[in-house]
Amino acid sequence: MVEIGIAAAVVGGVGLVIGLLLGLAGRAFHVEVDEREVAVRELLPGSNCGGCGYAGCDSLAEAIAKGEAKPNTCPVGGQDTAHAIAAVMGVEAGDVVQEVAFVHCSGTCDKVKFEANYYGIKDCRQAALAPGYAGKACPTACFGLGTCAAVCPTGAIRVKDGVAAVDREKCIHCGACVNSCPQRIITMRPKNGQVAVACSSHKAGKAVKAVCDAGCIACGICQKVCPHDAIHVVDNLAVVDYEKCTGCGACVAKCPVKVIHTTINR
Repeated sequence: MVEIGIAAAVVGGVGLVIGLLLGLAGRAFHVEVDEREVAVRELLPGSNCGGCGYAGCDSLAEAIAKGEAKPNTCPVGGQDTAHAIAAVMGVEAGDVVQEVAFVHCSGTCDKVKFEANYYGIKDCRQAALAPGYAGKACPTACFGLGTCAAVCPTGAIRVKDGVAAVDREKCIHCGACVNSCPQRIITMRPKNGQVAVACSSHKAGKAVKAVCDAGCIACGICQKVCPHDAIHVVDNLAVVDYEKCTGCGACVAKCPVKVIHTTINR
């Protein structure tokens, strides 16, 4: 019994010493947390998508609390979240522009020409490393292997007829698809009625037609009919000036190859 008592005392003493040391260490290394940072973090959606440009919601909350980021930085939370965060910080919320992903390619399987059949890993980034890419003759075409769909956290992208298509109601503007596309043909565009060009080729019209029936041929009709001077052909590709575009649809209606669309993707 004596030995058991001694053992118990030793164990208890060691535990007490460790507890005291941990308590002292906790005080020594204690880091003050800004209460506003905690409040902001609770208001953020928690998707950790990186669409704000920060590593995650924790990093964004810290940046907002420090005044390094604005209350409207989170693209997922929208205007309501921006106003709530602004109230915590005591500043103006600013406007949140609702955007959706847009795929600048119309080269579906029935429109684009193929030079080869691709049998590699179904990953666009891997295909980009292979000679001939994914078999499509157009060098700026969507590979259609679905890497963007795989990284989308909300299932807003699917491959349809060889080209990625976006469900604008599911898109949360996180930017994951933009960053994953090796062709760099996915961008973010305003969710309202503005327009975008579903082509990325800068080749001359004849060269475009040789590889795709749905590519911009740089005919210039769009810029002629635009009443707001909001679209011009630059380096053989129609480019929209979003400062001027009102979404009237004149260019959409007159485009002979139908590669200009509203921000609602096909």
